Amino acid sequence: MIIVEAVSVLQQRGALETWGASHELLTSDTLDHYRTFGMLEKLLLTPTKLAEEWTFQLEPAVQKMVIEKYYEFDDIVIREIIGKKLSGRTRKDLDDVAEKTGVLLRSCRRQFDNVKRIFKQVDEMPGSVVANIQSSFLLPNELAKKYASIVFIINNRFETSKRKLNYLTFEDFSVCASLMMNSWTTSTITSSFNVGADGRDDSDVDREFLMDLRDFKLLLDREKEHRNMTLSHLRGKIPDRMCTEVENNFKVYSRAIINIGCALNNTRDLRDFFVDTVEKIVDPCRQSRWKGAELEVFLQVYADAGSGLDIMNR
Repeated sequence: MIIVEAVSVLQQRGALETWGASHELLTSDTLDHYRTFGMLEKLLLTPTKLAEEWTFQLEPAVQKMVIEKYYEFDDIVIREIIGKKLSGRTRKDLDDVAEKTGVLLRSCRRQFDNVKRIFKQVDEMPGSVVANIQSSFLLPNELAKKYASIVFIINNRFETSKRKLNYLTFEDFSVCASLMMNSWTTSTITSSFNVGADGRDDSDVDREFLMDLRDFKLLLDREKEHRNMTLSHLRGKIPDRMCTEVENNFKVYSRAIINIGCALNNTRDLRDFFVDTVEKIVDPCRQSRWKGAELEVFLQVYADAGSGLDIMNR
């Protein structure tokens, strides 16, 4: 059936006229290509073996292209996968994903299998997830970074499937995961194998870091000072209307941020990080019509003001 579909597509693209071939020859040639790919695909499951295989004497540039194409994915498909277990049942239900996204079922299965394969390979490996993916699967840096964010989200079991998160894209989660991997993970490891540029093992959130976040509750004792310092540095940087918004609702914003941060040492609260952030911070900001650039300024000033209070030496 797949061969028939492929031949039909090639005919629609004018392959018969371009090459002056008969329908039978086109079908035979297409079948040969599928047979070749069937043998090649076994090596693509472990890309490092492709360079060692003499049956397919591919140029390095061609090898790189084939591997990258095989491991490419559709963001809309991965968005549906990251909130689910990488189980056989999930794979059986991929027809729902295919229907929802408009991506062919066999492509959804390939993407699911690739995610599961990479996750199983690098999940227990120490060091940089990106480096481990690149060394094991020979993927280009940007694609390896995307897979690393997937591994991080799945490994830490972040909740991404709740209805209130439906509007968030895979890129939204990927960017957040990358930032967490850079700032929330262990910076000291015992092995030098595939460590990141800063010596970081970024596969798991640093539990000591999460425990330290509880100290930010001390900011609640100096909330008035924190508010006044934030406002004094905000004026002139964002519109007056938003300064008034901060002045009137500083307690709401500040306590939401602090309470989320202080609870992250609890496994359940860490998993619900995206849910809580959207519900307690993002949604109120959207209702107050914050613009992205304005909110970024506020959060930076808020953080700087909190640091300026030097609460740990009080």
